Amino acid sequence: MQVLRAVVETGSVTAAAGRLGYTPSAVSQQVAALEAQAGTPLLERVGRGVRPTEAGTLLAGHAELIGGQVALAEAALADLRAGRTGRLTVRYFATAGPGLLAPALARFRDQHPGVGVELRLSEPDDPLAEGRADLGLVVRPDAPPPPGVDLVRLLDDPYRVALPPDHPLAGREVVDLADLAEEPWIGSEPPGPCLHAVLQGCAAAGFTPEVAVECQDYTTAQGFVAAGLGVALLPRLGLAVPHPGVTVRPVRGPEPARTIRAALRSGAPRTPALTGLLTALREAAGPLGGSFSAHPYGS
Repeated sequence: MQVLRAVVETGSVTAAAGRLGYTPSAVSQQVAALEAQAGTPLLERVGRGVRPTEAGTLLAGHAELIGGQVALAEAALADLRAGRTGRLTVRYFATAGPGLLAPALARFRDQHPGVGVELRLSEPDDPLAEGRADLGLVVRPDAPPPPGVDLVRLLDDPYRVALPPDHPLAGREVVDLADLAEEPWIGSEPPGPCLHAVLQGCAAAGFTPEVAVECQDYTTAQGFVAAGLGVALLPRLGLAVPHPGVTVRPVRGPEPARTIRAALRSGAPRTPALTGLLTALREAAGPLGGSFSAHPYGS
């Protein structure tokens, strides 16, 4: 139809061939094939040129509309490939939101303002929402990834000990993990990789924590600590809002940490937008990783 449009606009098969970079024979064959499909003549000879029949005029008009839509589609596709437009679906767990994901998204939107991002909390066992998400944030130790998932390490999130302000250990800059062996503990982690990191650290220090109070929420755990019911190990990202009645200190010997990774669908195209978001997450994770000699939030 675009060949027909060129013939109608130029009034000549030869001129249309020159515009399109075809031979006159190829143009004539295209028009003949289109006439066979239409079931009616589309061109008629006039002197040395041609003019469209009524059917030819009709189809040439539609060809112009189609050509415009194709051009728009090509431009939209180019924007998508370049990461200027599109949409990403991201799943995350709660404590990764304020400290890691929020600054990463601020960086990402500065560089990809036309890309929409859908954010939803993830299920621990299904961070990619059965393959519907483009990226998920997960806590996972060094282990083979699940089938169909690629994992990219972002940071190690170290655990801190939360103590009542009048606790004998609260005056120390750093607390030895073994010194917490006889303390009643506030259990703040549900079964899973976060709890595994805590128990593994305690085992390396030579003890198993005696849990006095069970809870699965870092804010609630701090409340129990402030009330003097026990001590708690809490990840640094989980202490974005410290309780005023709690003293927080780094631990050592060892310092437990949970490993946060980005989960991506194996084989999914690494589009500029997805690559840009992963880069932003790595940049946001940089200042958060590693060990610290003092607690950044004070006591």
